[in-house]
Amino acid sequence: MGPGKGKAAGLRYPRHKPIQWGPFRGLNPVVTTASSVLIGVWLALGAFWTETADRVLAAAHATVGPTLEWYYVVLVTFLLAVIVWLGMGRYQDVRLGQEDERPEFGFPSWIAMLFAAGTGVGLIFWSIAEPVAHFQGNPFNLASGTPEAAATAMRLTFFHWGLHGWAVFAAVALALAYFRYRKGLPLTIRSTLYPLIGRRIYGWPGDLADTLAVFGTVFGVATTLGLGAAQMNTGLDRLTGFGVSLDHQLVIIAVVTGLATLSVVSGVRRGVRLLSIGNLWLSLALLGFFLVYGPTTYLFRFLAQNTGSYLQHLVEMSFWTNATGDSGWQQEWTVFYWGWWLAWSPFVGMFIARISRGRTLREFVFGVLLVPTLFSFVWIGLFGGTALHSELYGPGGITAAVNVDVTLALYQTIDGMRGASLTNVAAAIATLLIATYFITSADSGTLVINTILAEGDSDPPTAPRVIWGLGVGVLTGVLLTGGGVPTLQSAVVMAGLPFSVVVLVMVLGLIAALQTEESGPRPARKARLSREPWTGRDRLD
Repeated sequence: MGPGKGKAAGLRYPRHKPIQWGPFRGLNPVVTTASSVLIGVWLALGAFWTETADRVLAAAHATVGPTLEWYYVVLVTFLLAVIVWLGMGRYQDVRLGQEDERPEFGFPSWIAMLFAAGTGVGLIFWSIAEPVAHFQGNPFNLASGTPEAAATAMRLTFFHWGLHGWAVFAAVALALAYFRYRKGLPLTIRSTLYPLIGRRIYGWPGDLADTLAVFGTVFGVATTLGLGAAQMNTGLDRLTGFGVSLDHQLVIIAVVTGLATLSVVSGVRRGVRLLSIGNLWLSLALLGFFLVYGPTTYLFRFLAQNTGSYLQHLVEMSFWTNATGDSGWQQEWTVFYWGWWLAWSPFVGMFIARISRGRTLREFVFGVLLVPTLFSFVWIGLFGGTALHSELYGPGGITAAVNVDVTLALYQTIDGMRGASLTNVAAAIATLLIATYFITSADSGTLVINTILAEGDSDPPTAPRVIWGLGVGVLTGVLLTGGGVPTLQSAVVMAGLPFSVVVLVMVLGLIAALQTEESGPRPARKARLSREPWTGRDRLD
């Protein structure tokens, strides 16, 4: 059934088509030009004035950091509250599509794509390195290197990879899916602003929103690819003696970006879907290795206890803003993660929206919030729990490795586990998994960028896909060359800041549009004749 048919057809918003001729064929010329100029400026700064670009990023991060400590915390907690309300409240039965539509993808494929496009590379990178870092010190536990410190470290890692991050993704995805499949607007950021600014979404306000989305997405994906390249380099060195160096990481970025560009040309069903399912099976194999050859009983107890601790302290952590201290911990961790999720939200949000047609708000919210969060907890619990057990009761050495190079955390942990004959196999699976998540993130991000540039066209032109796919790889290389992981972190925090305002407006637009839905009880009031705001038709209120 097409978007113009069914019960919701009378609520469609006006459409607008991109240019169909010239060099901007199929694209929005303003957004394409503005985005290209912005990214081009950063590429030039990073390539020719590397130290200057690094100093500018660091200075900007240091200047706005104290403000972000409360702004990001309040904003992301607000998004979580709104998303939970939408999944449990009066609009929970509203369908992302026509009333008789059913989900386009089956539940297993949907979940596999959710996780693969969300936090795969970052989760592999930080699942051991972050709890080990918190184990050495954090504002919530003065003692380091103790069982209590291990429990606090795991709770903090759960917080950064739990409900809050997926609430950001869900907010953007839900707004996009609702306005595309329920209201018939293009699948792009500007569409979510229609209830607030009307047809001006096709003017400069809409162009600005889409440009900020492209800008944030590029830096969010570049950060992910930079982390993946660094850890993949370590894995190849562990397996083959490849050597760890910046040049090798640039080669890895070039190869994987090329493969990702080929994949994205094939489209979501053939490319991203198959890679996502492959990622899920590789992930399960690696999880099985940690479960069998790690401290199994301890891991089950540790995971259960710290999941409870996370839930117990959730409200406290949601509003903690470091008001009584200035340790720098929150800027280094929570502000970085919330900025990363916000910058990454156009990419993950649009991808989730594309695969979620036909689901109700209840199915969508609890699928996007709970399933990936639980998977992340199991992953971090097994990986991080194994590392912390080794530091407390085993051979250790992981903390020392992390302090030298965070990319060593995973492989140092594998080397210290039981089943020495299989450690090389596990290391190989881990490295292959990093590569496949790397490709999935790159091709999904490229596809989303081009969908925004093409004003929601689900099949954007091929040439821009190739250009932007390679461009993201070049930007990743430039940022790594400029300062490595710290530069990537500063860049993504700053890139997420302007788009955070857009996310807030998107949510307000979604709430305003949902007021027209018939689902759920409505307060009694006197009927009156009014004008439908987006169609101009009369209605009886």
